[in-house]
Amino acid sequence: MKTIRHTWLLFRRSVRLTLRNPVWVIIGLFQPLCYMLLFAPLLQPLSNVPGFPPGGALTVFTPGVLIMMAIFGTAFNGFGLLYDLQSGVIERLRVTPVSHWALLLGLVLRDVVVLLIQSLLLVLIALPLGVHVNPLGLLLTLGLMVLVALCLSSCSYALALMLRDANALASFLNTVSLPALLLSGITLPLTLAPPIIQHIALVDPFAYVVNAARLLFRGVMVNGTILEGYIIMAVLALLAMIWGVRAFLRAAAA
Repeated sequence: MKTIRHTWLLFRRSVRLTLRNPVWVIIGLFQPLCYMLLFAPLLQPLSNVPGFPPGGALTVFTPGVLIMMAIFGTAFNGFGLLYDLQSGVIERLRVTPVSHWALLLGLVLRDVVVLLIQSLLLVLIALPLGVHVNPLGLLLTLGLMVLVALCLSSCSYALALMLRDANALASFLNTVSLPALLLSGITLPLTLAPPIIQHIALVDPFAYVVNAARLLFRGVMVNGTILEGYIIMAVLALLAMIWGVRAFLRAAAA
């Protein structure tokens, strides 16, 4: 009960800070919207190419954009924690009896709520453009995005506590995120890629998530690919959260 109460208190604090400057929630939609409006139409001529997933270009591309937003919308959240470190917020919290799980969960849950709001707004914008989505499939896709957010937010906070330097954190995240994005099949389906790229992409967990999201958007609910995506991200999310909690423990002991 103590952990739940502490998590709620820290979650409320994080949400209040976000609401004081909600422009960042809107800015987070800008890049996905650019991809939706300026890049997705370029895929339309490819929709009849052998190997292109069924459903039409926009219906194939939209779940990829949602996963991209989950990746970039949470992987860089550690910069906010760096500000808390520099301003002494973490230093003050470490001398209180607050649960270390709550320190992580209060931040991560805020990130999940913001991501879900952005995702729903993006889907509402995409519907008039011609995107077709199964309602249950959308709900399950949002579940996948929650797991991605739990994983990457936890990793970002753990890295911020470990590196404690904005330049080092930016360099590391940019180095890792670019190949993860390209190998996930977000921009172009991996079924169009050469076999060597498809084999390399097998080590990218986000490729499984993107494939699962595309099936869910089309209304495919029972498929091994969907189960793979959920299992892989659930395991990674759990491991990342354990890492994040240990990072807060080490920060408190420093």
